[in-house]
Amino acid sequence: MTLAAFNLSGQLSALQAQSLKRTPRALSHGVTPTVWRGGKEYLNFSSNDYLGLASHYALRDAVSETLNQHGIGAGAAHLITGHTDLHERLEQRLAQVSGYPRALLFSTGYMANIGVLDALLTPKSTLYQDKLNHASMIDGARLSGAIHRRYPHQDLATMERWLETDQSELKLIATDQVFSMDGTEANLPELRLLAEQYQAALMIDDAHGFGVRAEPLPKVDVYMATLGKAIGTFGAFVAGSDELIEFLQSRARTFCFTTATPPILAAATLAALDVIETEIWRRERLAAHVIRLRAALLEQGWQLTDSQTAIQPIIIGSAEKTLALSKQLEEQGILAVAIRPPTVPVGTSRLRVTLSAAHSDDDVGRLIEVFGKLNLD
Repeated sequence: MTLAAFNLSGQLSALQAQSLKRTPRALSHGVTPTVWRGGKEYLNFSSNDYLGLASHYALRDAVSETLNQHGIGAGAAHLITGHTDLHERLEQRLAQVSGYPRALLFSTGYMANIGVLDALLTPKSTLYQDKLNHASMIDGARLSGAIHRRYPHQDLATMERWLETDQSELKLIATDQVFSMDGTEANLPELRLLAEQYQAALMIDDAHGFGVRAEPLPKVDVYMATLGKAIGTFGAFVAGSDELIEFLQSRARTFCFTTATPPILAAATLAALDVIETEIWRRERLAAHVIRLRAALLEQGWQLTDSQTAIQPIIIGSAEKTLALSKQLEEQGILAVAIRPPTVPVGTSRLRVTLSAAHSDDDVGRLIEVFGKLNLD
């Protein structure tokens, strides 16, 4: 048996024909707002660096100061010898910032979601989740073996009808808080009411919201957030009760059986949390950019979602046309990446524009100007 039997060349040809083939393109340097690729400078409107912290001097200084003491890699899993005093301090700080008794670090948000769902759920459990949840939630459900029901996006009435007849021993509702491709937010108050009424646990993935809000969200049973977006570093954490964290430390396979994140990243994340507390203007500037961009693009006639967040998708429709518009933007020195199926449903390909506090008013003005001149034909 060889890979030839899998007809990879045929599958790749089919992806190419549908404008769905993907290939990474390397940047030489830069994050937000300016990056370089192939010797050319671009304004980057495709980063999740919402507060502009990924290259902040305080984070770089924290890494430099920690390097001699801890080196680069952690060298082992947290449960072996990879857990340092910096990891310990960071978990305590993340618990405090998110408003929970305890927090547990994971290497990525993907690993956090998979680890939590696989640890908590059994084949006698039922998981309810939004149709547009991140792929990590879907894969976690598959691994758990639980009964898996995906309600239409934001359609809580449908989920309630399912809950009314559910006789499962264990029920868990899981949702993105900010949906990564739409930018819209889950109805957390209503979700909390449903979870309480039907004796279900509630888990949220706040990857695209953590750090941007001035205040923590209302409490849920399981809170997950990532550190590679607004925080500007890397990794993720789960926050919750003492019992939840103690259980995950022993039963979440993606925590137990992987190397801890580098201690220098923990130091950088602690520095980022300090910056967010003191440089309040970053949130304020980001909010102003969102308001300005939405008003301008709607006036130009573009189709937007209802997002009030840093994620501002422009719905185009076909994958081919979306790719063409992304190329036009690139020719004008702007990176706004085309998002296509299976990341989003067929017929809803989009330019996913993301804003950052690192963008200046002139940067946003340039983006608006170029969108006003794009050729849709």
